[in-house]
Amino acid sequence: MPIDPPVLDSPRGSKMPVISLFSGAGGLDLAVERVADTPLQSPVVPSNGPFRVAVATDYSAQALDTLSLNLPGTATWPGDIRDTPTSELLRVGSMSAGDAALVVGGPPCTPFSKSGFWLAEKRESRDPNASLLEEYVRVVAQARPEAFVLENVQALTYKTHQKHFQQLLAALADLGYNPQWKTLLAADYGVPQLRKRVFIVGRRDGQAFRFPEPTHAGPSETTRSWDTSKLFHVSAEQAFAGLKTVSESKELVEGKYGQLAAEVPAGQNYLWHTPRLGGRDEFEWRSRYWTFLLRLAPDKPSSTLQAQPGPYVGPFHWENLRNENGDLRARRLRVPELLRLMTFPDDFQLIGRRADVQRQLGNAVPLELGKAVLRALTLQLGYIDAETDSDDQLVRSTSDAVLIS
Repeated sequence: MPIDPPVLDSPRGSKMPVISLFSGAGGLDLAVERVADTPLQSPVVPSNGPFRVAVATDYSAQALDTLSLNLPGTATWPGDIRDTPTSELLRVGSMSAGDAALVVGGPPCTPFSKSGFWLAEKRESRDPNASLLEEYVRVVAQARPEAFVLENVQALTYKTHQKHFQQLLAALADLGYNPQWKTLLAADYGVPQLRKRVFIVGRRDGQAFRFPEPTHAGPSETTRSWDTSKLFHVSAEQAFAGLKTVSESKELVEGKYGQLAAEVPAGQNYLWHTPRLGGRDEFEWRSRYWTFLLRLAPDKPSSTLQAQPGPYVGPFHWENLRNENGDLRARRLRVPELLRLMTFPDDFQLIGRRADVQRQLGNAVPLELGKAVLRALTLQLGYIDAETDSDDQLVRSTSDAVLIS
């Protein structure tokens, strides 16, 4: 059942309200509330930022339970957005049209992601969930926030989905928001993950949003040269510095490919076991997804964390452990390690089984990436003083983000 808005204390109640759509576990929501804070500040510590998430909605009640644990002052509304009137979201958030400072959210990326791309309806962009983009536009049109931030997978911009993408931009432009979009690499903003996401940002006053400049640089799948004046990408090993973890149930990679996974060196994948490299002759060259039997390289950022990986889909940790029979096996990443790779606080709480946790984090926006976009927007709207939020502070905060234990 919907949860009525809590009684807010004065400091939080004086902050500008934000509507969160497709909220999930609250990665973008946490970025909204921590936009002016130092990295990895505990989610329960009062924020210095100008915003509060007044209402968050998602189809997954479990994900909203996670959000509520970490943002207890946010009212939540579980349910299908297609059945949720904007007026109800405004009521639950104690707002009227025009009150919201922001609408934020990332419509589910399934219709546009590479996962399941072999399905005809996805290849042809016929997935019915693509209509969720229209629901986002509908809430912006009716709530009339000062600005909006929409996040999605990079594939939304591909030629295959060009029709949906152009319709989305046109609809937002018709509302007067002058939408600007850009694909950002999370690692370029201090996140130890080579995760690409497209952001679309618009302002009600029609002024063009300017995306933040990257603070970090380094090699990626498509980059072999980079700006050496910037900080180098944060590596997985740096992200895990000072982190103490305990073993988790079923963390070892067993079964059909268990031994093969253990033999893959750090930074390599199933291609190690092809005639071209040093492993066994088990697979054809480029016959599997890149993440099959993928091991983390300690000196590089992680690949994108997936929401629903198969049993042999990495990235797996670079270290091997022995199973009950004494055989070496690769191990899956532990939850505290996943949190570090997402630049979430160490004390971020998640509800559900291990698969539920993986899904919630894999679907989330890395906290420091969300903060980079939202901080730029907040500066441009005039809610943070540029003199007290210098470029040096931005560089320092994102550099230190994953080094705080």
